Amino acid sequence: MAQVSLQVRTSLDLANARFKGDTTISYELILEKFRSIEKPIDKYLTLRDLLRLAPRVYYDLLLKHTEEILPYIYTPTVGEACENYHKLPLKTRGMYLTLHDKGNVLKKLQAWPVQDVKVAVITDGERILGLGDLGRNGMGISEGKITLYTAAAGVNPMQCLPICVDIGTNNPAYLEDPDYRGIKAPRVTGAEFDEFMGEVMESLQAWQAHMLVQFEDFGNNNAFRLLDSWRHKMCAFNDDIQGTACITLAGLLSAARATGKPFNEHRVLFLGAGEAGTGIGELIATYLHLRHGMTMEEGRQHCFFMDSRGLVCKSRTNLQHHKQPFAHDVESCPDLKSAIAALKPTALVGVSTIAKAFDREVVEAMCGLNDRPIIFPLSNPTSKSECTYQEAYEWSKGKVLFASGSPFDPITDAGVVHYPAQANNAYIFPAVGYAAILAKSKEITDEMFVLASEELSSMTDMEELEQGRLFPPFQSIRAISKVLTARVAEKMVDAGLGTAPEGCNDWESYVASNMWNADAL
Repeated sequence: MAQVSLQVRTSLDLANARFKGDTTISYELILEKFRSIEKPIDKYLTLRDLLRLAPRVYYDLLLKHTEEILPYIYTPTVGEACENYHKLPLKTRGMYLTLHDKGNVLKKLQAWPVQDVKVAVITDGERILGLGDLGRNGMGISEGKITLYTAAAGVNPMQCLPICVDIGTNNPAYLEDPDYRGIKAPRVTGAEFDEFMGEVMESLQAWQAHMLVQFEDFGNNNAFRLLDSWRHKMCAFNDDIQGTACITLAGLLSAARATGKPFNEHRVLFLGAGEAGTGIGELIATYLHLRHGMTMEEGRQHCFFMDSRGLVCKSRTNLQHHKQPFAHDVESCPDLKSAIAALKPTALVGVSTIAKAFDREVVEAMCGLNDRPIIFPLSNPTSKSECTYQEAYEWSKGKVLFASGSPFDPITDAGVVHYPAQANNAYIFPAVGYAAILAKSKEITDEMFVLASEELSSMTDMEELEQGRLFPPFQSIRAISKVLTARVAEKMVDAGLGTAPEGCNDWESYVASNMWNADAL
C-alpha cells in the first residue's frame, strides 16, 4: 500500500503543478493513475494523498466522477480503512476529543485552525458499519461521511469538521495492539459517558451560533439517548437512525408503486432490531400517520422485527426501549422463515449484518407470497450483506424489487439490463443537512425526512422502476440534492423552524448559487 501511494505521489506533485495551467493534462493524468490501481484500499489511500497534495484536483475529480469515486471514500472501502486506520500511512484531518480533554473541550474547538464551521460529523467509534467497536479508528467514518456533504450537496469543505470522541474501546485486539493510538481502556459508560458527551455538545453549541451536528455510528445503548437528548436543543440528527430511515422509506415508496399496491397495504418484516431498523419503522409509522391518517400505533402495526431471540412480540420480556413500540400482540416466531410464513410480509428489510441471512428459501418464500417481492439487504459493508443482487434476482426469477446498502453490479438478462438500487444515505443526509444550514433551522423534525423521502421517490418513473431503478441515477446527485435541499429548506421556514436567507426569493436558485465547487480553491 505504501509503495502505491509513493508512486502516485510523484504524479500528484506533477498534477498540482500543471493544474494552474493545463487542467486537461493534470486531470486526465490523475484519472488514469487512479483507474490503474487495483486494490480498493490503495485507491482510498491515493485519494487521501490527492486531497492533501492537490486539493483542487481532488475535488474536481470527486465532483465530476462522484459515482465512480464514492465507493473508495465511503462504503464499502471505508470499512477496511477504519479497521486498519492506525496502521495506514495517512494523516488525520479531523479532530479527536478524548477523556483527557474533559473541562477543556470548548478551548480545543476554539483553537481549531478553521473557525467558520457549519457542520460536524461526530462518532465514538463503537458501532462502525457492521464491524463493531473500532474505537479511535472510527475517525475514518467521520472523515468519509463529511466528504459527502461537499460531493453531494455542495457544502464548503472548509466548513465541515469530522470529530471522533475517544472514550476507550472494548475491542480486545486494539487493547493489545502496540500500534493502536487510542485510549487503551474499556469504554466509559453511564453517567461518565453522558457527562463528557454533554460537555462536547454544549461546547459545540457555544462555539458556533448555528451548527449542524450529525451523530454517526454510536452504539445502540447511546445512539437513541443522545438523539432524544439533543435533537430538540440544537440542530442535530443521527444518520444511522434517521438518514437510513429516510432513504429506505424512499425506496419502499418507489417499490410500492412498482407493485401497484398502495403503501398503506404493505407489511414490512425487518431482520435486525437495532437503531437502523427501528428508526426505519418509526419513519414508516410517521409517514402513515401524516399521509394516511393513521395513529402512530396503527402505523407501527405495519412493521415487524426479528432480533437474535426471534420475533419481537408482546409476550417477550426485558425488551430494549427502542424495540418496545414494535412488540405487537402476535404469536412468537423463532426464526425468519417461520415469521415470513406467519406474518406474510410484502417487504423484507435486512439490517442485521448477518451475511447470507436471506438465502434461497427465504427469497422463494417471499416470492410465494408476492408477485413482486420487495427485498432490501441493507447491511454494510458488502461482506455483511444479507444477500447479493445476483442471488436475489436468480432465486426470484427476476421478480425482486431490490435495494442494498452497498453497491452491486447490474445483471443483463435476455439482452435487458436490470439495475440494483443502492439505498445510499448520501441521497438524503447531505441535502437535508444543507437545508438546515441554509435555513438555520432550530431542529430537523421527522416531517422533514418524510418530505425528503417523498421527493426522492417521485424522481423515478415507471419505466425506470421496471429496470430496477428505485432511485434516480446517483451521477445526478448534485441536481437531486438541489431539489431536495430547496424543498426541505422551504418547509423548515414554513414550519417556523428557520428563516429564509437575505436575497432568497427562489429556493432552488438560491441553493444552486450556494453549492461549492472546486473553482473556489
